[in-house]
Amino acid sequence: MKVVFLFPGQGSQQPGMLHDLPDHPVIMATLEEASRVLGMDVLLLDHEKALISTVATQLSLLITSVACARALRAEGTVVDMVAGHSVGAFAAAVIAGSLDFKDALPLVKLRGELMEKAYPNGYGMGVITGLTEQQIEVIINQVSTDAAPVYIANLNEHTQITIAGAIAGMMSAFTSAVTAGAHKTAMLNVHVPSHCKLLAEVSVQLSQAIDKVDFRKPNVPYAGNCRARALRDGEAIRADLAQSIIYPVRWHDAMTLYFELGGRLFIEMRPGRVLSTIVKKSFPCVRAISLCDLDLHSVTRLVTREME
Repeated sequence: MKVVFLFPGQGSQQPGMLHDLPDHPVIMATLEEASRVLGMDVLLLDHEKALISTVATQLSLLITSVACARALRAEGTVVDMVAGHSVGAFAAAVIAGSLDFKDALPLVKLRGELMEKAYPNGYGMGVITGLTEQQIEVIINQVSTDAAPVYIANLNEHTQITIAGAIAGMMSAFTSAVTAGAHKTAMLNVHVPSHCKLLAEVSVQLSQAIDKVDFRKPNVPYAGNCRARALRDGEAIRADLAQSIIYPVRWHDAMTLYFELGGRLFIEMRPGRVLSTIVKKSFPCVRAISLCDLDLHSVTRLVTREME
C-alpha cells in the first residue's frame, strides 16, 4: 500500500484557512517562514475580502497545504507519491523535495499577479457534471467565439469537467449542457480563466521566472498536470509548473496512474475536500480522506494501521 498526498487548487479556499490550522510547531514555523520570505504577515491573506484576490488565494493555498504536509511528516507519516491540482502542484513540488518553499512562494505570488492582471474581470471557471469530454467539446465548438471564448480546463472525472473562459461564453455552454443532459452546472470561485491558451503570455512570463530557480530530482514521484505522468526529474517538474496554466489538468488520468502504481491511501491537505471526494468516487476500493475531517494524530494512526 502506498500513501499519496493531494494538494488542492484554487476554488478550495476558505476564509480563515490559515488561522484555522492545527496548533503544531511545524505549522507555526511554516507560517513564520512564509511571512519572512514574502515580507508580510501571511495571516492577512486569508480574510474573506482578501481572498477576492487571486494572489492572496493562491498564496494561502500554497502555505496551508505545505504546512499540513510538513506537520504530517513530522508526526511520522511517510508519503510515497504527491499530486497537486493547478496551483497545488507547487506545494506538491515542495513536499516532493524538488522545489524549495522559499522559491515557491515568490513564484506563486508572481503567478497570481500575472493571471489577475491578464484578466481582471469578465472571465473565470465553471464546472459541468454529467457529460463526457467529447460531449462538452461539441458544445464548446458550437458556443465559443472570439469575443466570448470557452475551453475545457480540468478533466477531474469522466463526467466532471471544468471549463474556462469568458463568463458570457460559459453561460451559453451551461445552457447547452443542461439541454444535452448535464446533471449540474456551476461557476467556481475562480476569477481567472486558467488551464487554457488564454494564459499563453502568462505562461511565457512565468517560465522566465521559473527558469531562474533551482529544481532537484524529487524524492517521490510527482504527478504532472499536463500529461498525467509520474515525473521523477526536476527539469520535467519545472516544465510542468510553467506550462500547466495553458493546458487542461488531466487529474483523473493522474489518479488512475497512481492507483495502478499502488496508491491506496490518498490524503488531501487542507483546505480541500474535492480531490479526495473525486478519488473515492473514481476508485471505491481505496481510502481517501481530507485533513479537514481528521486531525493530524488521527491521520498518522490511520496510516500506521493501514501500513500494518
